Amino acid sequence: MDLVPALEEPLRQPLKSVLGPATAKVMAEHLGLLTVGDLLHHYPRRYEERGQLTHLADLPMDEHVTVVAQVADARLHTFASAKAPRGKGQRLEVTITDGSGRLQLVFFGNGVHKPHKELLPGTRAMFAGKVSVFNRRLQLAHPAYELLRGDPEESVETWAGALIPIYPATAKLESWKIGKAIQTVLPTAQEAVDPLPDGLREGRGLVPLPEALLKIHRPHTKADIEDARARLKWDEAFVLQVALARRRHADAQLPAVAREPSPDGLLTAFDARLPFTLTEGQQRVSREIFADLATEHPMHRLLQGEVGSGKTMVALRAMLAVVDAGGQAAMLAPTEVLAQQHHRSIVEMMGELAESGMLGGAEQATKVVLLTGSMGTAARRQALLDLTTGEAGIVIGTHALIEDKVQFHDLGLVVVDEQHRFGVEQRDALRGKGKQPPHLLVMTATPIPRTVAMTVFGDLETSVLDQLPAGRSPIASHVVPAADKPHFLARAWERVREEVENGHQAYVVCPRIGDEEDDPKKAGKKKSSEVPGSPEDAAEKRPPLAVLDVADHLAKGPLQGLRVEVLHGRMHPDDKDAVMRRFAAGDVDVLVATTVIEVGVNVPNATAMVIMDADRFGVSQLHQLRGRVGRGSAPGLCLLVTEMPEASAARQRLNAVASTLDGFELSRIDLEQRREGDVLGQAQSGARTSLKVLAVIEDEEIIAEAREEATAVVAADPELADLPALRTALDALLDEEREQYLEKG
Repeated sequence: MDLVPALEEPLRQPLKSVLGPATAKVMAEHLGLLTVGDLLHHYPRRYEERGQLTHLADLPMDEHVTVVAQVADARLHTFASAKAPRGKGQRLEVTITDGSGRLQLVFFGNGVHKPHKELLPGTRAMFAGKVSVFNRRLQLAHPAYELLRGDPEESVETWAGALIPIYPATAKLESWKIGKAIQTVLPTAQEAVDPLPDGLREGRGLVPLPEALLKIHRPHTKADIEDARARLKWDEAFVLQVALARRRHADAQLPAVAREPSPDGLLTAFDARLPFTLTEGQQRVSREIFADLATEHPMHRLLQGEVGSGKTMVALRAMLAVVDAGGQAAMLAPTEVLAQQHHRSIVEMMGELAESGMLGGAEQATKVVLLTGSMGTAARRQALLDLTTGEAGIVIGTHALIEDKVQFHDLGLVVVDEQHRFGVEQRDALRGKGKQPPHLLVMTATPIPRTVAMTVFGDLETSVLDQLPAGRSPIASHVVPAADKPHFLARAWERVREEVENGHQAYVVCPRIGDEEDDPKKAGKKKSSEVPGSPEDAAEKRPPLAVLDVADHLAKGPLQGLRVEVLHGRMHPDDKDAVMRRFAAGDVDVLVATTVIEVGVNVPNATAMVIMDADRFGVSQLHQLRGRVGRGSAPGLCLLVTEMPEASAARQRLNAVASTLDGFELSRIDLEQRREGDVLGQAQSGARTSLKVLAVIEDEEIIAEAREEATAVVAADPELADLPALRTALDALLDEEREQYLEKG
């Protein structure tokens, strides 16, 4: 992270390499390690004690593992095969044990001679390979291995207690080879320049960076590892928070037009026609937003709230305040279905206030226009004209809003719905359409744990809506184990019929469309972490269920006689809109759809949802989908159908979703279950992962403290002129792509 000239030496050079050219090539291509500094920051994943063996009982399938174990027995077999028809084929089977379990190693052909001599019963070694299954037993075929021999000088206790670092490795480069390469460059750790200001490091009792690097790669005791990790976590949290604090500081210097609503304008008229009272949360968040809008630098605010907590209402009031103040507001939606839905519901909520220039339009009215890629030429031309002249105060659209042709009269506020579906470039392009930077409100219904908000959205102020409006009904959620208990699935379809008989409607969600453009081979290719031959494997190998197949099956079978229609992303936009209109009007009983309905679709009469192959969706996505039901006064029902067996991780995930409606709780579960990715988002930045030791959930306290320290450092010295080492660390973290990501975020 903090590459400094001494550590910037490439591992691979035309004339001389720090490592062998082959090793350097594999490190660059498979691990993204290019310099000495990169290699020093490739930390061990865990440590083994020679005297404490890895749990063979817990090995994950299909993964490249490193284990420390003892040879229990070794047997050489001869066999006949096509290559060795006279029974001259040789197979060496070695059984290793660690006290918790046993694992078989197999070597074939000429590869048997060396291990046959070396892997004698009682020998201890490190073995690395990919875990597979043969005859229902776990095995490593042709593993690489390194014998563990004690130095004759060492006592047995010292040898057995030595900590062996196990590094994130690849099939082409085993952990111990990476360890040897790191030992080669470890002396240069002394030259690592410390990015933490001295006062901060000493005040928190953290060891200097060179010492931390030595201790993480060559610990003598477990306390060494703790010291090193505590220090390196602070580096990661602090440097990232400094980057975000500088972003916030730079934003605070930008000019923007202050937008204050007039006392008897559009907003007042709108509030007067509301048939209900805003929740306390909506009022509080609106106050925060209005205070931001009244300042002369751009608002950057993240509004997160549960599905159905009334975010759209808060956003609409902010847009009306800006229109009141003479500006225009744009709302960016991720799909045409959602843009059309927002347009419809906003026009309905505003009534005559959305009818500027029309008969019956109110005195303070404005125009609310829709702009999507599939609009007809005439409608599009009129919408563009209304934006240029300022006739339209509010525009709702998809990324079509970002095109060069779209010109605003005076863009004052950009509202982005479901931020995680938009590239930062798209947000940035829309922000560039104002005469001065417009205010920005980002909304998400995916609850984000506080620490993730502080990292991923660290340059935004955060508002949370955690109350549901009055009249919202509870949603009951149940897992339907279709493989174990087929009669539960039959009962699920009966429940859908009952809801329809009671005058309600239902959704059925599938992971795939099922037309000829779908490739079932690709769809079915999902990495199984379970044992082949098991029920998990069967469920994984089958292609995901498809909308067109399921709709056909339901219409002819369990839901025969009901009005069943389909909705998916490859339909023509007009057809999609027509289906949604029919469903909203109650002319369709059951809508079989893909996740195109995940965000924002609002049909209060829809009370039931059946999610097929629910194990193929993420936790947050299931929570989003479930939020489409129970939006009226009748209680909602969500059934999660899966063929995964009870003991599987997928079932535990579904049980978690069924057990709570608290999105923040689910987002924590989701984050804990996903491998620690890059909080700067590899998807968003395209760059390598930057977090190696910092765990976003566990290290909440460090992140919060690092944010405070970073804010103070940047306030005192925005250019970091007095902290050159921190500046260097920042430059290394923010390679060009990351820098752009933060700037556009």
